[in-house]
Amino acid sequence: MPFLDRLQRWADDRPDETAVVVAGTRLTWGRLRDQAAALVPAAPAVTVLSEHNSIRFAVEFAAAVAGGRQCAVLDPAWPVQLQDALTARIAGVGHAGPDPARTPVLTRGTDLVDGPPEASFLIGLTSGTTSVPKAFTRSRRSWQESFDASIEFFGLTQADKTLAPGPLAASLNLYALAECLYAGAEFHTLDHFDVGAAHAAVSHDGITRLVLVPTTLRLLSERGLAGGVDASGISSIICAGSKLDARTLEAARRWAPNATIFEYYGASELSFVSGAGLRPGEAAEPGGTGIGKPFPGVDIRILDDRGAELPDGGDGNICVRSGMVSNGYLWGDDGEALRCFDGWYTVGDQGYLSDGTLHMLGRRSDMIITAGTNVYPHEVEMALASVPGVAAAVAAGMADDLRGQRVVAAVVPSHGAVTATQLKSGIEDVLARNKRPLEYFALAELPLTDRGKISRQLLLDWVNGNDSRIRRLG
Repeated sequence: MPFLDRLQRWADDRPDETAVVVAGTRLTWGRLRDQAAALVPAAPAVTVLSEHNSIRFAVEFAAAVAGGRQCAVLDPAWPVQLQDALTARIAGVGHAGPDPARTPVLTRGTDLVDGPPEASFLIGLTSGTTSVPKAFTRSRRSWQESFDASIEFFGLTQADKTLAPGPLAASLNLYALAECLYAGAEFHTLDHFDVGAAHAAVSHDGITRLVLVPTTLRLLSERGLAGGVDASGISSIICAGSKLDARTLEAARRWAPNATIFEYYGASELSFVSGAGLRPGEAAEPGGTGIGKPFPGVDIRILDDRGAELPDGGDGNICVRSGMVSNGYLWGDDGEALRCFDGWYTVGDQGYLSDGTLHMLGRRSDMIITAGTNVYPHEVEMALASVPGVAAAVAAGMADDLRGQRVVAAVVPSHGAVTATQLKSGIEDVLARNKRPLEYFALAELPLTDRGKISRQLLLDWVNGNDSRIRRLG
């Protein structure tokens, strides 16, 4: 079961209280239950949901996972041709084979009830190295265990009002919606992201909890400070997607002084892995790669490529064992996307453990080998992001006849100019000498892919092509 039994309970106990708010439009627990139940008889075994944020999204999602049904949530911003291709593939899921976790089983098909715990209910789509997203499945039990773990870790209560201002088609926000339905807590989102609308929700709707990515947190915090938006009522901020840089953390703490700021490491295929909460007034580790302790119910090991456990401080594959891991892939698995070593699962992210804290280094494919030393760009970027005057940083490995590769780094200044001397002195106590960049550049903008992700190859292309968006620092 993911959340429908809980939805029925809240609808019985508190039918007239607000469950979901989208762009100011409210839906009570009773109406959410009734509207979703009305859609169940016509709901197919597998629903493809491609819709912008709306009250209807929440209703349709609840109906789409009733009984033994499955739901695939597509980004409505994807090209029509891609959506059509994915819909055609998903239509064949019911013939995926004898695995009961992958085969829809409709139980009490006209009722708004949860299906078998081990049966799949969600077809997740994650971008890969190709233009066609990979697809994996999740069981109801995996999300129930995830809910129990995240509610305990983040301290979610029924008194909380959560704002997740991003698209519900994104897994972070879809999970936040379902988590609130499970916990009986009020969920808020916007019909599209708008800084003013998010600030209005914080100011007027009594928001106590934010769920968002670091770039959005920084935007809301900096503009909130400039505009005098009161965020003192926010008690928790949950960030995912990348580790918080120093500037974002500073702005968030000033804007929401009473909030505990959580960051965590996880993956679509693994769910939650580790996390940490920085309480008001608690000092942060500058430039650190630590991403907290294991989540409740999660065991972490660092294994080499043969599956042998590495000692404390040794870097290798971050592997987890928990009941929150997905069922695996329907398509797109190249054998590396989700590997298993005798019950320990990894998506190939590299890191190490030190006194029980997980340190995230990044993907092996990003690793720079310079003069025999392994350097992960993430380490360099986090160190540079802690330097005053740096808004963002990108590091990459450039071909070098002597070293094999040399580390180069580029920064977006937060204000005014920044010099190479400032950057060098700023990371002296944070980054080992053999991992420090040999060249520094200033950026007018970040090198991003068409999907909005940092592209280190594009950075190298800009350097080699003397692009106008990049300038060498002396």
